Amino acid sequence: MVILVDENDKEVGIEEKIKAHEGGGKLHRAFSIFVFNSEGKMLLQKRAKTKYHSGGLWTNACCSHPSPEKSLSVMVHKRLKEEMGFDCELEEVFSFKYKIHFDNGLTEWEYDHVFIGEFNGEIKPNQKEVSEWKWVDLKELQKDVNKQPQNYAYWFKIALNRVIACYNNLKTDS
Repeated sequence: MVILVDENDKEVGIEEKIKAHEGGGKLHRAFSIFVFNSEGKMLLQKRAKTKYHSGGLWTNACCSHPSPEKSLSVMVHKRLKEEMGFDCELEEVFSFKYKIHFDNGLTEWEYDHVFIGEFNGEIKPNQKEVSEWKWVDLKELQKDVNKQPQNYAYWFKIALNRVIACYNNLKTDS
């Protein structure tokens, strides 16, 4: 189940996940977690090919939907641990809305809450979710996204430059 929201992220109902993505999609709450290491590199995962959309594309460390029974702050930690095998402190830095129609007939229409964290330990990804992972230099990542955008998930490309700016601001403040 996913949480349906209005344009201001106010809850308006719940819907089964796949149904929320069918027929033009329904706006629902989501989150994206971006993780950096102490060298300033970003953790990327390649989505498993079996994912219902965007399989085989590179994206941020973790993305998901909060469940109606658990708060967003609880779910970000739960899903990070389930997908990547670790947890870390996370800070919400911004949110944005996006809508994309996929070739398989599904539509992703999300009010996406973006979190940033830092982690330097062992990564043990769930192979049902993640086919590969890597740490990437930010300048090299930006060049590659510009050169080969087809290799990256839609929401990742929208959020990337703003995430990097937020990360740099957080580093400056600490």
